[in-house]
Amino acid sequence: MPSTIADPLAFLYSAIEPSQFGYLAVGDGHEIWWEESGNPAGVPVLYLHGGPGAPGSAAHRRFFDPDFYRLVVFHQRGCGRSLPLARIEANTTWHLVADIERLRVHLGIDQWFVAGGSWGSCLALVYGETYPDRCLGFRLRGVSLGRASDIHWWWDGTSMLFPEAYDELMAVLSPEERDDPLPAFHKRLTDPSREVQLRAAQAIKLYSGRTVHVRENVAKQAEAFDPDLSLPMARLFAHYSVHRFFLENGQILRDLHRISHLPCVIVQGRFDVTTPAEGAWALHKAWPGSTIHMVSGAAHDELDEPLARILVQTHDAIKEQLRARE
Repeated sequence: MPSTIADPLAFLYSAIEPSQFGYLAVGDGHEIWWEESGNPAGVPVLYLHGGPGAPGSAAHRRFFDPDFYRLVVFHQRGCGRSLPLARIEANTTWHLVADIERLRVHLGIDQWFVAGGSWGSCLALVYGETYPDRCLGFRLRGVSLGRASDIHWWWDGTSMLFPEAYDELMAVLSPEERDDPLPAFHKRLTDPSREVQLRAAQAIKLYSGRTVHVRENVAKQAEAFDPDLSLPMARLFAHYSVHRFFLENGQILRDLHRISHLPCVIVQGRFDVTTPAEGAWALHKAWPGSTIHMVSGAAHDELDEPLARILVQTHDAIKEQLRARE
């Protein structure tokens, strides 16, 4: 049963430790860190974190019933505990798709349910379209379709809602760079000077922290800057953005027929600024039989109470549907 501890997210399942974990060499000098928790004989579910470059945390284990699910989490190339940290060489969407498949084989899993949020939803869809026979279904949150418009929105469109915060982000750049900020940030985040890198990373971290929440007091808590976490995240985010997530524009919706026979549940914050609801709705319309939950009062962060509550309920509903198939 869900935890009853006195915290704002008491409806989540109780905190648990991984049952096994380790590193997996995936080639090109990269090693990804992975963990398993829950029921070793349960239904496998792969959780894909966002970013790119924002590794999973212990809180993600609490969204899934540990008596039913065999939860697998890994840190994508270059972030979290994976090695080497912040490395962008041999680090593309297609490398990550190959890493997922290598991890599945390593763990002896035939098929798994794939859950992802934000960038993780994009990666989940690309993986599914590449290996549809390995997927039982999908749970997607804060949908990103990896389109040119999605990239442009974050680097420019969000300024319409957070103009004062956006001005602070742009203050890192020279006036002549501000009309096209993405390549300028990418250049700084790969600069030989760590000081230059950190200034750019901090600006991105602050801006991101102010735009992912609805409640301002929560957003202020996001302003703490940890270079070991924020620099890899900012560098990888800029790296993937400047390369358009290594996808053709519109590729995910174009290839959706490869997985549209599988079940999909979409959970979307109504006031999500990072990945606006339009993307989730476009995916839902293109996917016959998919279910979408538009969550009022919610933005992007899955740890905000309205989203977290719906996510737990969704995973429990999927659990009952999977049990009914047995």
